[in-house]
Amino acid sequence: METALTKLTGVRHPIVQTGMGWVAGPRLVSATARAGALGILASATMTLDELRRAVREVTSRTDAPFGVNLRADAGDARDRVRIIIDEGVRVASFALAPSRELIAELKDAGVIVIPSIGARRHAEKVAAWGADALIVQGGEGGGHTGDVATTVLLPQVVDAVDIPVIAAGGFHDGRGLVAALAYGAAGIAMGTRFLLTSDSTVPDAVKARYLAATVKDITVTTAVDGLPHRMLRSELVDSLERASRTRALAQAVRRAAGFKKISGLSWSRMIRDGLAMKHGKDLTWSQVLLAANTPMLLRASMVEGRTDLGVMASGQVAGLIEDLPSCEELVGRMMSEAAMVLGGLVPPPRPFP
Repeated sequence: METALTKLTGVRHPIVQTGMGWVAGPRLVSATARAGALGILASATMTLDELRRAVREVTSRTDAPFGVNLRADAGDARDRVRIIIDEGVRVASFALAPSRELIAELKDAGVIVIPSIGARRHAEKVAAWGADALIVQGGEGGGHTGDVATTVLLPQVVDAVDIPVIAAGGFHDGRGLVAALAYGAAGIAMGTRFLLTSDSTVPDAVKARYLAATVKDITVTTAVDGLPHRMLRSELVDSLERASRTRALAQAVRRAAGFKKISGLSWSRMIRDGLAMKHGKDLTWSQVLLAANTPMLLRASMVEGRTDLGVMASGQVAGLIEDLPSCEELVGRMMSEAAMVLGGLVPPPRPFP
């Protein structure tokens, strides 16, 4: 199936595996790439050396195109861009809109730039700055999300820009791919569906929590870091929503200390990152700390399997997923289903004279 996305990136199928922190590592990304989709490494939870090693590990496993996801507001974003360029990575994606200067630096080096956005005005801005394509995530999507449904946001963005648009939020099968194409998208991006594969390194007990979840078990909360965050409801989410400000601050400091030890970041750097997220938002100090060390809360679940101590970012689509195929099985199944759906559509009527 050839679309503007496959022609732009060189992948065989118009499907993107998103850059999920602690989840989208070399194993999942290389498996996705070998399956013919676009795998995206999550770099925000890696040091610079870890990122370089991860990129090299993927390239040692496959010669298929893949990408790296960056935090545009990270203090070392330019250093990460340099690694992407030096290592010959095909695609750079961004969780937040990158600056005009970062886009230009990447494009000058031949790297394809694909930011993720959640509003039409942001799409128009990054398109004007030179982005090659963009991922538009509706409110159904996991992690930090907005409140506009994909079915409303996607056609808005498709009509507003003249670059390929990749739809995210609520997709998990071939039917969704066909629906997105009908809206004018060039493909779809999925996070939760790729998390729930046999190639994902997420502990089995955590995957079981996702598979057992219903649509109503997936909530949006601002208690973690002050921003709307879609995730599985858990003991931690409940406790944060019930906690007083004093107790929440104490919990945040304790978890921040843990993240500081693992990441090697200084307290000043963590506070600076948290304040960057606080800018223009009414966050408490506990939320500022949590914003800076949210990766630690994700790590507790996605790496250590501690669902009682961590958060489990999730799209609503987790309530529809019931199995753990390999990436190859998943992508092949989706493309076969998409072909069947397309083949079953009634031919369009002839236009009136």
